[in-house]
Amino acid sequence: MSTTSLVIMAAGMGSRFGGIKQLEPVGPSGEIIMDYSIYDAIEAGFNKIVFIIRKDLEKDFKEVIGNRIEKLIQVEYVFQELEDLPSGFKKPEGRTKPWGTGQAILCCKDLVKEPFAVINADDYYGKEALQKIYQFLNTPSDQENQYCMAGFILGNTLSDNGTVTRGICKGEDGVLKSIVETSGIKKEGDHAAAKDPDGNDIILDLNSLVSMNMWGFKPVLFAELEKGFIEFQAGLTEVNQNKKEYLLPEVVGDLITNQLAEVTILKTADRWFGVTYREDKETVVKSFQDLVDQGVYPSKLFA
Repeated sequence: MSTTSLVIMAAGMGSRFGGIKQLEPVGPSGEIIMDYSIYDAIEAGFNKIVFIIRKDLEKDFKEVIGNRIEKLIQVEYVFQELEDLPSGFKKPEGRTKPWGTGQAILCCKDLVKEPFAVINADDYYGKEALQKIYQFLNTPSDQENQYCMAGFILGNTLSDNGTVTRGICKGEDGVLKSIVETSGIKKEGDHAAAKDPDGNDIILDLNSLVSMNMWGFKPVLFAELEKGFIEFQAGLTEVNQNKKEYLLPEVVGDLITNQLAEVTILKTADRWFGVTYREDKETVVKSFQDLVDQGVYPSKLFA
């Protein structure tokens, strides 16, 4: 059987949440959000899990989830570190912020040689998108630079407890044409309000398609990430060197603009939920209990 990996980005601390939100129990038997994503991935056909974590989280991470999951599926770990930079570059003295999701995925280049999906550790995506991405990655193609993205409906991805950032997508005939990281999104009646990249107020249709950092890639992506990260580092200035991030959606957007990749949008009607803010946890716990009550999941995963 060929290998298809699920790469889970779990290196970030939950600054707005106030703790390591990826490890917070939310299921009826103490499950964390990642448990449900992994359960859905195994069900869809994925047979390898790659966790991207920070080295200082390794012990806690393995105790909470890693040691359990490795009994069910192949598990690998990669570490996202500030010092992991291209030759000739060094970490700015005042830098404490991670380098971003683009660097996180680049950290996997020596371990992932097969088609792979990417998700956030603290987001619940539903079953449909993982199934569609698995099918896409395992459909023969002559083009290695054909990727995919799960397209969620904006109204299904908002928090009741604060603003969120989403990649607002524009597509044509099911193919992604552009993606703009948009911050400060919150629901206001029959629409959403947000800020554009320049900080201006904008109005968004709740039926807009958005990216939730759920992608399907081929290994050829790593060469593009490596090249792009060198250019990113070379372009840093004293003004932005401590805060600017190398973001996966921006990398993909540049590849599309330069006709170096084609990204198929796999639309899903599943409802996202996640723990962006501490106040979200109660809603997430109830949502998983509802899914258990509906028979979508057993009361104890991996029993």
